[in-house]
Amino acid sequence: MPNIELDRTDYKILHYLQNSGRISNSDLADAVGLSPSPCLRRVKALENAGILKQYVALVDAKAVGLPISIIVNVSLHSQERGSLMEFETKVAEYEEVLECYLMTGNFDYTLRVVAPDLDSYHRFLAEKLTRIKGVANIQSSFTLKQVVYRTELPLSGIMRN
Repeated sequence: MPNIELDRTDYKILHYLQNSGRISNSDLADAVGLSPSPCLRRVKALENAGILKQYVALVDAKAVGLPISIIVNVSLHSQERGSLMEFETKVAEYEEVLECYLMTGNFDYTLRVVAPDLDSYHRFLAEKLTRIKGVANIQSSFTLKQVVYRTELPLSGIMRN
């Protein structure tokens, strides 16, 4: 992955693409003050550098039948490398898991899981999560309301030039 130094124009491009991944190159070029060709070259450079990883559509979980969001904290019996890798490999296979973080503090991992109902979540726990070798403790917290959800990184504070 090439390493590139980002300037203010690159950060502007990232801002617009984070908010509207389907913006045309022409509109993006206008928004950041470039002509279309240099704008497209910069976007391609950001893609090649791995800064722009992929383009996605954000789907409303409730609208598609996944209204339950659960934060799951998991402790393992051992924190040796093999145990961590085995857990990470298995949990990455489960489509219910939207995010998984290795943590400091009281738990080894924090997961964000979605489910259509409580029975489905119970099956996920019983048939998948608790069957991963080395899991010692699981603590689930059901979210009541999403207060803030952002996908745009706060780049304005780190812009250069």
